[in-house]
Amino acid sequence: MLRALAERGGCAIVAGSIQSMDRIMSDKPRNFATRTIHAGEQHSVADNAIFPPIYTASSYIKRSLDDNPEYAYSRVGNPTRHAYESCVAALEEGVGAVACASGVNATATVLELLPKDAHVVVMNGVYGGTFRILEDYRSHTSGLTTTYVDLNDLQAVAAAIRPQTQLIWIESPTNPLLHLVDIKAVCDLARARGILTCIDNTFCSPWNQRPITLGVDLVMHSASKYIGGHSDLTGGVVVAANDALLARLRKISMAVGAIQGPFDCYLALRGLKTLDVRMERQCANALQVARFLESHPQIEQVYYPGLESHPQHDLCKRQMRAGGAVVAMKVKGGDRAALNRLVEALQIFVLADSLGGVESMINHSWSMSHNSLSPEQKGEMGIGENLLRLSVGIEDYRDLIEDLDCALRASAAV
Repeated sequence: MLRALAERGGCAIVAGSIQSMDRIMSDKPRNFATRTIHAGEQHSVADNAIFPPIYTASSYIKRSLDDNPEYAYSRVGNPTRHAYESCVAALEEGVGAVACASGVNATATVLELLPKDAHVVVMNGVYGGTFRILEDYRSHTSGLTTTYVDLNDLQAVAAAIRPQTQLIWIESPTNPLLHLVDIKAVCDLARARGILTCIDNTFCSPWNQRPITLGVDLVMHSASKYIGGHSDLTGGVVVAANDALLARLRKISMAVGAIQGPFDCYLALRGLKTLDVRMERQCANALQVARFLESHPQIEQVYYPGLESHPQHDLCKRQMRAGGAVVAMKVKGGDRAALNRLVEALQIFVLADSLGGVESMINHSWSMSHNSLSPEQKGEMGIGENLLRLSVGIEDYRDLIEDLDCALRASAAV
């Protein structure tokens, strides 16, 4: 029966056995929607499961002193984790990935690649959690130094590079103001100088942007966001563009041990199955919401690269599939009391620290995502108290627009 199923699916027969279906899938180019379902090493003919089970074992049996099985200890490797890692790596068009306990741990794992006293050039307006790791911890524990520049100013980037520069850290779009970076231009500059590049691709997901095809060496995600997509897991992942980097990342993952557990890997892999349909709907909804807000009398400014009015709209079209599912806005006269009225009047959008779920969320960057930064640091990044970040979900966009309009009217009422 298995042989008949394989033949109907085009699976080759080699030496009297059926080649693994994941091998066949990887050998043929597939469109993204198909790859979200089948990419990577998610199943084998041996157990015939359509979806990888959750392997909770901490140890695996060795049959002799000379036995060297693929899985021996769960910190080093786990079948559920491997299925997830192989899928997300395939979607990012990398050679492999390591799944981490959280997004910030994925960032920390990348930084473990750097020697003591290394220097990193970082995109202005980087995520507050990344800033915290760099400035509050790595600067003290490993002597790491940083220079923050607009990575689109290639002269400034070149001027910031020192003999100790080991990495350029890209975030595009940035959180929360959605500034973009010309990824290929930065990677070309870095490669010419022998410097690694890593991008935080959380806001885009592999659906919207695949930086490895633009020259990036490492791609990291907070998988808690769009990869998982259902606000029910915590995780991070780092994808490597070449085998040498992947081998180093795996050694770090084994040594440090901040791995993603099998239950969360299972949820992340399940989330990837619907990434294509979720992101298509969320990005389309976000564009409708951004267009509505752009013309709203109570909105001072809208940040969304999918709008033609956005100064980096052409760059968005070159390197992104859509404008994304995050919209930021500044509310006119948005003092704390008015913003509270707005948030409390919302019926669909929920006030939450995260983003990327199927439900729409709103975030007050000043007091939430960037709360750990000083007022001066927030001001330098362009984050004011009247800034709100929307993570647009998969609800009907007409209901989302009505919800925002009613809440904005309520916030203006005295």
